[in-house]
Amino acid sequence: MAGETALTTLIRNLSPRLNPGQYVFCTLDDAEHLEGCTPLGSFREREGLTVILERDAADRQGLAYDYTAAWITLEVHSSLSAVGLTATFAGALAQAGISCNVVAGYFHDHLFVASRDAERALSTLRALAANAQSE
Repeated sequence: MAGETALTTLIRNLSPRLNPGQYVFCTLDDAEHLEGCTPLGSFREREGLTVILERDAADRQGLAYDYTAAWITLEVHSSLSAVGLTATFAGALAQAGISCNVVAGYFHDHLFVASRDAERALSTLRALAANAQSE
């Protein structure tokens, strides 16, 4: 099932949804240190394994982190080959002074913003979609 590639359609249909909970990014030498904890996402870098965990899970494991995030899912089914979506929403969030870390899944883009900025980020994304509707 191919996702949408037309930028205007993607922006109009962003449908941002705030997921419950708080999330953190941790780094490990090896996934064995997770001791049965399943990360939301991970990425292997030369320096180590980055994992995205629920904050409570990281605390139970005694893992260090320095960024607590809210998780926003863009409900539009975006294609991995779509051009300009990330730049458009990241630009809008940047103008609002909101840091954003993006993870692209097969069906959706997932944004991690500082927990304190979650509601402002949702408002910014909804305004971006509404403005695209009126064009």
